[in-house]
Amino acid sequence: MGTVAAGVSKAHADVVLISGHDGGTGASPLTSIKHGGVPWELGLAETQQVLVLNKLRDRITVQVDGQMKTGRDVVIGALLGAEEYGFATAPLVVMGCVMMRVCHLNTCPVGVATQDPELRKRFTGKPEFVENFFRFIAQEVREYMAKLGFRTMDEMIGQVNRLDVKRALDHWKARGLDYSSILHRPEVGPEVAIRKVREQEHGLEKSLDMTTLVPLCRAALERREPVHLRLPIRNVHRTVGTILGSQVTTRYGGGGLPEDTIHIHFSGSAGQSFGAFIPRGITLVLEGDSNDYLGKGLSGGKLIVYPPREATFVPEENILVGNVVLYGATSGEAYFRGVAGERFAVRNSGALAVVEGVGDHGCEYMTGGRVVILGRTGRNFAAGMSGGVAYVLDEEGDFERRCNKGMVDLEPLEATEDRELVQDLIRKHAENTQSTRARKVLANWDRMLAKFVKVMPRDYKRALAAMKRAEVEGIPWERAVMEGAHG
Repeated sequence: MGTVAAGVSKAHADVVLISGHDGGTGASPLTSIKHGGVPWELGLAETQQVLVLNKLRDRITVQVDGQMKTGRDVVIGALLGAEEYGFATAPLVVMGCVMMRVCHLNTCPVGVATQDPELRKRFTGKPEFVENFFRFIAQEVREYMAKLGFRTMDEMIGQVNRLDVKRALDHWKARGLDYSSILHRPEVGPEVAIRKVREQEHGLEKSLDMTTLVPLCRAALERREPVHLRLPIRNVHRTVGTILGSQVTTRYGGGGLPEDTIHIHFSGSAGQSFGAFIPRGITLVLEGDSNDYLGKGLSGGKLIVYPPREATFVPEENILVGNVVLYGATSGEAYFRGVAGERFAVRNSGALAVVEGVGDHGCEYMTGGRVVILGRTGRNFAAGMSGGVAYVLDEEGDFERRCNKGMVDLEPLEATEDRELVQDLIRKHAENTQSTRARKVLANWDRMLAKFVKVMPRDYKRALAAMKRAEVEGIPWERAVMEGAHG
């Protein structure tokens, strides 16, 4: 735990969260509730000690949670080294939760964890209930601070020597227990901070976005005028386009700008998280290759990646982009002339993508969007996939054994809308990347069509059918979906 905390602190994280085993959703499996994890006190003590010993504690906030319910819990967390404290179960109970542990079934009887409009009517919670609860927590914390002689919370952070455990250790049941490792206070000089006293130095002012992209895109940001740029890129440039995207969203909201208002053509190798979170109106073209997390959280923008024009290798047989591409994407388009690494489109919930092959665990936990794969996939494809649709070109006829069919069915492309969508996406892929693979598929469309496999989540299929039924019968779609889900 301490090693991880030190690592993320060195990596310029703002916060590290120590989450104890007692917390978590009421929908957790019983085996996890009973046998998973350890108390937050152990992780927090180790984290504080390692950060202090390595002189890293001054730059990072330490949070702690895991069934905190009283002001006493807060004070103990502070003395062990935490500055922030998470409450969840107790405020939920204050709002009306009765701990039925059916959060995942959409049948919460008091309307807390449900999308069913009839059940939601039963919710009686008010903000004032939670506000009053935390007033009592704060009052109890102040009482303990008065007993300990502290005037402010900052004075209390990391003062583990003020924890009195003698009475507990003297109890006959506690004989043989040694708490010295948990209560150890590193011997460091007064110049070494034991709490956060300064901000992390993220170096954002030196990023490619701040030094180049935002200044060069002023016309688009301020006057919505089209901007076209050609720039080099190296793998030391991370999250390229993200700050630029935040500038667009700040000015124009979730709708962004008209498509392709900002069009930037990069040449080289992109670092991690290229094009992360970019909104509508930004198109990033990368002539080269990319590291992991490309298009993470894509939010309406467009990403196009293809090898250098002078490259002599066969694109569809070589890795072009790294692992975890399009993680958590919500909307937008992506076209990759080459093969992606593992966990392609994990948790994709709305983006459209075309790629020419993927590694293991493709479309894992996907909940929406459409993905076309013009090549082979790795093992465990579609694990936990509950929504969206994937279309896989299975020329060798062995895709079924590499697909995890726990939640999906494999179908042919028979529906007209499926055929038109796939053909349109492949056509766009060919236009944007000059892909010979896409052109070959389009040129032999009638023959290739029979080789496509539609990966369709069973629950998603039922939900779509219920929504169509709601439209025909004129009933609320929520009601139709619930009826479809519960029979």
